[in-house]
Amino acid sequence: MSGLVIAVDGPAAAGKGTLARRLAAALNLAHLDTGNLYRAVAARLLEEGVSAEDVERATRVAAELQVQDLERADLRTERVGQVASRVSAYPEVRAALLEFQRRFAKEPPEGRAGAILDGRDIGTVVCPDAPIKLFVTASLEARARRRHEELLARGEPTIYAHVLAEMEARDTRDRDRLVAPLRAASDAVTLDTTNLSADEVFAAAMAVVAEKSGHSKASVRSGTVEQY
Repeated sequence: MSGLVIAVDGPAAAGKGTLARRLAAALNLAHLDTGNLYRAVAARLLEEGVSAEDVERATRVAAELQVQDLERADLRTERVGQVASRVSAYPEVRAALLEFQRRFAKEPPEGRAGAILDGRDIGTVVCPDAPIKLFVTASLEARARRRHEELLARGEPTIYAHVLAEMEARDTRDRDRLVAPLRAASDAVTLDTTNLSADEVFAAAMAVVAEKSGHSKASVRSGTVEQY
């Protein structure tokens, strides 16, 4: 792959998306939240009234996905997230979206010198040769609390106990699926965000980028790592 590729993996609500966006902005790299690909498939299925168990239709939707589908306003709803977790377990859907992700990493949009992809299997399957891999995690309780607060902030009705149970079930599906299960790559650096602020997580990640890319911390902070 040309340019710098950073793989950011981890379970739901661990903070990987927030971190990936901040890294992309700081380093002038393209960013792809790969979870939104599965959310976009789920949103289409819900819109069409198609069951999440319809693997054939889910696979067709995945194969037809366009960049503009990632701009839907309903992608972050809990309902879409639950269906996305289910369709993401289908090998056919994952295979249909794999090329989309690898093309983004290989040919970042807007002429960027590299890309950051965050998801569940970036470092293990999508971009196994990425020179920088981060696995962002946190305790189940901390992640459920964050998601609960996020839903409340959006005005969505939510009960913490329900969020906790759903997140635990999602974790189990992600870890136990036969294709591309959630796990840290053997060469990934793990960041546990349970007791860290977003700024602390960002600082730790930037230090990893500086070390792995061979740049000084000062050059990374100034964004010159874009010339990697």
